[in-house]
Amino acid sequence: MKNLLIIFLIAGLLFAGCTSNNAPETNVYELKETKGGRYYGGVFNLNESEYIKNLNPISIIDVYSYRVASQVYEGLFKFNQVDITHVETGLVDSYMVSDDQTKYTFHLKEGVFFHDDPCFKDGKGRELKAQDVVYCFKRICTYDKSNQSFNLFSGIVKGANEFYQISKKGDVDGLEVEGIKAIDDYTLEIELIKPNSIFLFNLARPGAFIYPKEAVEKYGDEMRSKCVGTGPFKIAAVEEDISILLKKNENYHETDEFGNKLPYLAAININFLKDKKIELMEFKQGNLDMMYRLPTDHIIEILDDAASSEGEAPQFELQREAEMSTQFLAFNNFKGIFANKDVRKAFSFAIDREKILDYVLNGEGYDIGKYGFTPPSFRNYDITQIPGFNFNLDSARFYLKKAGYPEGKGFPEITLDLNAEGERYTNVATEVQKQLKDHLNININVNIAPIAQITEKSLSGDFDLLRLAWVADYPSPENFLWFFYGKNVPDKKDEKSYPNFTRYHNEAFDKYYEEALNARNEIEANKNFMVAEKILMKDAPVLMLWYDEGYRLLQSYVKNFPNNPMQYRDFSKVYKVPVKKVAQKEG
Repeated sequence: MKNLLIIFLIAGLLFAGCTSNNAPETNVYELKETKGGRYYGGVFNLNESEYIKNLNPISIIDVYSYRVASQVYEGLFKFNQVDITHVETGLVDSYMVSDDQTKYTFHLKEGVFFHDDPCFKDGKGRELKAQDVVYCFKRICTYDKSNQSFNLFSGIVKGANEFYQISKKGDVDGLEVEGIKAIDDYTLEIELIKPNSIFLFNLARPGAFIYPKEAVEKYGDEMRSKCVGTGPFKIAAVEEDISILLKKNENYHETDEFGNKLPYLAAININFLKDKKIELMEFKQGNLDMMYRLPTDHIIEILDDAASSEGEAPQFELQREAEMSTQFLAFNNFKGIFANKDVRKAFSFAIDREKILDYVLNGEGYDIGKYGFTPPSFRNYDITQIPGFNFNLDSARFYLKKAGYPEGKGFPEITLDLNAEGERYTNVATEVQKQLKDHLNININVNIAPIAQITEKSLSGDFDLLRLAWVADYPSPENFLWFFYGKNVPDKKDEKSYPNFTRYHNEAFDKYYEEALNARNEIEANKNFMVAEKILMKDAPVLMLWYDEGYRLLQSYVKNFPNNPMQYRDFSKVYKVPVKKVAQKEG
């Protein structure tokens, strides 16, 4: 991400830098009380430290794009923001599953309309039909360089793989995916090859969001930022690398328990500023309604402020949550120095993770990455049973010597690529650089680049060492082990590899991973995932750093916005109350 000096207005309030025309005027969005003590109106102001890469559903692979797209698009299912381990119906009104768990019949909600948009003949959004779902799911099964979502159906939905192979050779117009059928305008049938333990989770993921054919035909690659969905908000304005304004969808189909039409908020204003210290200052001044991730050198101050406010009207709420997120360094397992497993093990033993978590991050993390790749967030999956890598200099030097580089002699020049996200990741990279020099006598270069460039390096395999985080987009250990599935690696070296950026391949790992996918219950699946992960960690395809814990600040007047381990955000039921109401209640 380019370093920007930005002055912009958020909801009419001065922010530091240059001016954004996207911020709506506050007098247009005054709060108005409705049934159940809820309030309509208000602009929710937030900042993201990295700009989006792509909002086209089948191309979404980063959390920044996902957080925006999930307000604009909907899938057949969505995650429960409170209990993230479950999915609930989205565009589906009801569904049935056959006794053998291979045939799903979905009944769609009636009266759901796409956003008004010029892609439609009269500019008015038309009603969603089952044929739209078939169209979107067919695109998931179609080969395209921008399609990163085939894994949702590959080896799962009947006929998906055959259709994908045909699409590689040419046009598939007039052809259908065998297992995907529209029975009528509001009924959809999907047939699986065999039972699959994560299928409904897949239907809640961004690749399975629903959009109209008209948008694809009109916008094509411009769907990166031109979005037409059915969600509670629609994109009103985009300033590349600076801000995105989402405005309320007045025709949204959902209501709350009091009969109020959703959403409550009039708009969401998202700015993209990298400096976390400026972001914190703006939050304290009331110009931001939420802040996710804190500048590391201010964490203790924030914790002290939260503790000292007990018994008083709080200015903000501090939300802490052990996240479904793993921070790590990705080795290029396919080529270069890290194709040597002994080098990977040497690096993994050489890093003092405790020092990084305690002193570099000021404790903003759940635990050091001393077990497997999967974070400690899932029931019936005890990661303490997975041997990982603790700091051990003797072992680090032993494996480096075994690899042919005693005391670091002759070790080639390598580069660690990363995006900054404030100073957080930069500080970690600097500490890793120092430790590798002190512990193994190895010099590495550090290259800071925008997230879009890091993503491209990841996909193309054009790296030595990458600082990455894997954040769950559905709550299962499978979502983490999927990252290493060997059959996701393309046969051709010049093809992009997603999600297996490391291009790791171990047939034994793949075998147990597949057995877990075909399991009929969670316990059986997790047993096989555990065996697969133990095999994985013996190969050290990544250097584990820490399991994340998210610190999120929320202004006290923001309501109905629970935190969760996935940082899944549903703004459809978020509302603000007048500041005086907060003071009266607390008083």
